[in-house]
Amino acid sequence: MEITGYNLIIAFGLTLLAGLSTGVGSTLAFYTKQTNTRFLSAALGFSAGVMIYVSMVEILVKARQSLEAVYGYPKGYGYTTLAFFIGIFVMGFIDKMIPSGENPHEMRDVTEMEEIRENGCSKQELLRMGFFSALAIAIHNFPEGLATFIAAIQDPALGISIAIAVAIHNIPEGVAVSVPVYFSTGSRKKAFKLSFLSGLAEPLGAILGYFLFMQFFNESMFGFTFAGVAGIMVYIALDELLPTAEKYGEHHIAIYGLIAGMMVMAVSLLAVA
Repeated sequence: MEITGYNLIIAFGLTLLAGLSTGVGSTLAFYTKQTNTRFLSAALGFSAGVMIYVSMVEILVKARQSLEAVYGYPKGYGYTTLAFFIGIFVMGFIDKMIPSGENPHEMRDVTEMEEIRENGCSKQELLRMGFFSALAIAIHNFPEGLATFIAAIQDPALGISIAIAVAIHNIPEGVAVSVPVYFSTGSRKKAFKLSFLSGLAEPLGAILGYFLFMQFFNESMFGFTFAGVAGIMVYIALDELLPTAEKYGEHHIAIYGLIAGMMVMAVSLLAVA
C-alpha cells in the first residue's frame, strides 16, 4: 500500500478536527444553561454504532486480509484476533491507570455544577476535578488519534466517518473539563484553554502514527496495527460511549442512535464499494 501526500494531509486534518471538538464542547457549556441530554444520548449512541460497525465489518476484515497475505491461513487469522484483543487490553489498561474518582465522561452541565458548589465543594476541589478530567481525556485521546490517523491513511472516506464519531465523542468530554474549571476560577478563557489542550493529544497520536508508518511500514505492520485499532474503537464504544449514552437518555434512545450509526456506516461503505 502506497502512502500519498494527499492521504497524509487528510489524515492529519481529520485527526486535528476530531481533537479540537473538545473546544466545541467547552463553548457549548458556557452558552447553554442545561445540556440537551436526549440529543446527547442519541448522538453518543450514533457514534458508538459507527465505531462498532466499521471496526468489525471494515477495519478488522482489512487487517485479516493483510496478515493472511503475509502469513497465510490460519496463522494470519490468529494474529488478527490476537492484535484485536491487544488493542482492547491496551485501552483497558489506560482506563485502570486513571484515578477512578475522576471520570472524564461524567457529563456535568451548568445547573448540576451550581448544585455541587452549593453543597460545599470548594473551588480547589472543582479545579482538581477539571484538571484530572483534562488529563484523563488527553490520555484517552492519544490512542483515539492514532486510530483515526491510521484509518484515514488507509482510506480517507473511512477516516472521515471515524473522525466524525470521535468528534461527537469528544464534545461531552470538553464539557466535563470546562465546567468545573469555570466554576472554580470564574474564567471562561482558562476553562476553554484547558479543554482545548486536552484535545491536542489527538493529533499527537497522529504524529506517532506517522512515524510508525514512515519508519516501519509494511503489509504485516499494517495488519497488526489496523487490527489493534479495531480493538481500541470497540472498547471506546462499549466502555465509554454506550454507558454515557444510557446515562443521559432513555435506554431506547441510545439503542436507536446505535442502530442509526450502524445503518449510516453501512450505506456509506456500500456507496464507495
